Amino acid sequence: MRYVSTRGRAPALSFDEVLLAGLASDGGLYVPETFPRLEDAEMRALRGLSYAEVAMRVMRPFLGGSIPDSDFAALVAAAYAPFGHPAKAPLKQLDSNLWLMELFHGPTLAFKDYALQLLGRLFDHLLRRRGERITVVGATSGDTGSAAIEACRDRDAVDIFILHPRGRVSEVQRRQMTTVASANVHNLAIEGTFDDCQDLVKAMFNDAAFRHELNLSAVNSINWARIAAQVVYYVWAGVALGAPDRAVAFAVPTGNFGNVYAAYVARRMGLPVTHFVVASNRNDILTRFFETGVMKMAAVEPSLSPSMDIQVSSNFERLLFDLYGRDGEALAADMRRFRETGALAASDERLAALQALFDGRRLDDAGTLAAIRETYRATGELIDPHTAVGLAAARAGRRDAAVPMIALACAHAAKFPEAVERATGVRPRLPSRLADLLELEERLVVLPNDLARIQAFVRAKAGRRAAA
Repeated sequence: MRYVSTRGRAPALSFDEVLLAGLASDGGLYVPETFPRLEDAEMRALRGLSYAEVAMRVMRPFLGGSIPDSDFAALVAAAYAPFGHPAKAPLKQLDSNLWLMELFHGPTLAFKDYALQLLGRLFDHLLRRRGERITVVGATSGDTGSAAIEACRDRDAVDIFILHPRGRVSEVQRRQMTTVASANVHNLAIEGTFDDCQDLVKAMFNDAAFRHELNLSAVNSINWARIAAQVVYYVWAGVALGAPDRAVAFAVPTGNFGNVYAAYVARRMGLPVTHFVVASNRNDILTRFFETGVMKMAAVEPSLSPSMDIQVSSNFERLLFDLYGRDGEALAADMRRFRETGALAASDERLAALQALFDGRRLDDAGTLAAIRETYRATGELIDPHTAVGLAAARAGRRDAAVPMIALACAHAAKFPEAVERATGVRPRLPSRLADLLELEERLVVLPNDLARIQAFVRAKAGRRAAA
């Protein structure tokens, strides 16, 4: 298994090289040279297996033999052992053929745990084998940061720097990052938006000298290993509802497009998926693109679902790569124009191909509160704002009532207690293991949206740890 860049100029790499590299050297994102296939018989054989066993079988083809099966099985088992539900990703039926997949049973109560708990262990395994250190840098709109920190905390060969937009994440999200006292963890509150944070991280990776000096690696969904680990729960859910002998559909609340892209990969591997509903809040660049074929940047507006307050969805480039017939040169040219002009237009043929498989839906804050309220009244379930956006999109975007629609519950309601209480009158409680979160001391540094300042901070802190 080899991986190629969406922009066509970076060398092809193996899985372990892609894991440690994150972003390609030409600024593109790594994708498999060819997608592995799960045959129908292999999919049927997954029925009745544990989540860890399914993860092992689904992800193994992506490794290309870079990690022995016995080692990988141990890493997977350890990654999912601390999850708070025996099924790891349980399905709940809310209505006729409408299902909710709960992806908040990990250590930080968000779907990012399903990939990052494994990613931290993969880093450890490969770095010990190579005798190397890495500096992880990442941007977060809310949940990636805490999940990445939880996965990388106290690891001797890793320093982790997480950038978040100051004042634009919930208090619980912020505190899950800033109350970790580990010496290798650094939280940077950036004066700007998530897109600013993401651009800063990409700029650090594109600075070849800085990248080499600090041996940078990524935990954002630009890292292919993140995508591969997220493919698992789509296959898990599809098989639970009858795949490959029954098709399913998915509705995914979407910011950076990594989660729904993982669903697309599951389909490329053979999971029978009729279509995907891509759910956005008021920051609806993707919905507008699926409707009109024009991707046009606008100002990022704060919302009740801050993890989706994004205008530039990095992982969408991976989908475009296939849409462009895997022509990296053509895609790179269009992505440059998009950055220069703020707009990208799809041809009629490409738009038709997208619309055959994807529906874009949007929900504003009033609609989000209504969806939380109505779900609680109808089912007794408390859902967070991101889940509410996805669930409303699932109801609105169904194409065939006979096909099971699976909406993703991407975060625990207690991560957004104010919004949930406002909608339902009930304040969701944090699990007991996080009960003292609001009392712990915070550690963070506020920095301007200035690449040189941030690089100097990262260099100083990572260098001090490496010399110790």
